[in-house]
Amino acid sequence: MRCTSKIALLLCLLVGTTGLTGCSYFSYSAKYSVSSSTEDVRNTYYYPTFASDLCVAGGDITGDEDVISSDVSAGLFDLNNKETLYAKNVNLQVHPASLTKVMTALVALKYGKLDQVLVADSNVYVNESGAQKVNLKEGDRLTLDQALRILLIYSANDVANLIATNIGGSIEGFADMMNKEALAIGATNSHFTNPHGLTDEDHYVTAYDMYLIFNAAMQYETFSEIINMTEYSTNYLDSSGNSKEVSVSSTNAYLSGSQSAPMGVTVIGGKTGTTSAAGHCLILLARDTNGSPYIAVIMRDTDSGTLYSDMSSLLSEITK
Repeated sequence: MRCTSKIALLLCLLVGTTGLTGCSYFSYSAKYSVSSSTEDVRNTYYYPTFASDLCVAGGDITGDEDVISSDVSAGLFDLNNKETLYAKNVNLQVHPASLTKVMTALVALKYGKLDQVLVADSNVYVNESGAQKVNLKEGDRLTLDQALRILLIYSANDVANLIATNIGGSIEGFADMMNKEALAIGATNSHFTNPHGLTDEDHYVTAYDMYLIFNAAMQYETFSEIINMTEYSTNYLDSSGNSKEVSVSSTNAYLSGSQSAPMGVTVIGGKTGTTSAAGHCLILLARDTNGSPYIAVIMRDTDSGTLYSDMSSLLSEITK
């Protein structure tokens, strides 16, 4: 399905105005970082993916032979040609799990500064069983730059709360900012109640809205850089001023090397997400042999193996 202009898109979505802005880049001074390094960083590709013309997906586009599992929500978007190549259940409201953190990063980059010092309060503790975290304590201090890297590479839920309370004043206040930003970019079928994506009945997105959110986040060079990283190590300060080290690795199997992209496709980076309610989710930026960019998203898949099998099948559509 061909894309239309922003005006036509917003009319289709029943939204009158938007609050879109151009690229915003921040300088970073590691004032509170004793040391900060990245390991095994892949070649980074930056694309002008955020544009006034966006892909539209009003219904399923799967072709004669569907390539992925029947119950998933999924989409594949050609950013250069503004074309939706594949769509299945793209407007179905589903739990996003940690794909939520793409919106968290978008709001933080728009309203925060990378050298801003974030101080953990009592909201930093995440007690849900199995929730991924780096065990931050009340009084710990990280810059927003450090926090965003841990958030997107390792998907730490306590870091999501740290960002939310410092940028939004509270978890609830930050969720309000997320919802306003969603409306501003046309993601009108989504609603956020937290910055991490742990299950809440009123916290949901659609696969199409995730494309819009990811596309908007790509306007920030920092986001483009982070989603391409495989590892990150840094030092931050605890409440007593002592240095604490944290090292994290990517949860993206394409970046870690445990999964391979189809021939002719390079995975640049993205975000994973998994909860029992959401299933297994993944959104990616990929390129073809000509360097043309694509966004691919799959949500509510049954297990990790099926997710990556389905994603590879979806990415194969790029070369057809």
